Amino acid sequence: MTIEEFRASLRADEPPAALSAPLQALWWDGRGQWSRGHDLINDVESPDAMAVHAYLHRKEGSDWNADYWYGRAGRTFHRAKLDEEWTALVEGLLRHNG
Repeated sequence: MTIEEFRASLRADEPPAALSAPLQALWWDGRGQWSRGHDLINDVESPDAMAVHAYLHRKEGSDWNADYWYGRAGRTFHRAKLDEEWTALVEGLLRHNG
């Protein structure tokens, strides 16, 4: 799946079945359902999931919580704009899923 196909899938009622939990969380966030994405990723213990978890808390405005999850994911950076970070996360995760 490409980033364009992922974005197009946001018009559906449910995420594509083959998506990993981190991608599903970003899918729900992309649909404006932050809490549904967060609930889906909250208990997933992988570096990818933790990176998405960090992004979601950053979007929420909870920088201290985002920093905690970035650390758990082994990351010390994020992109300046939330939409750029969302795109980078989706693209990276799609490469892993593909």
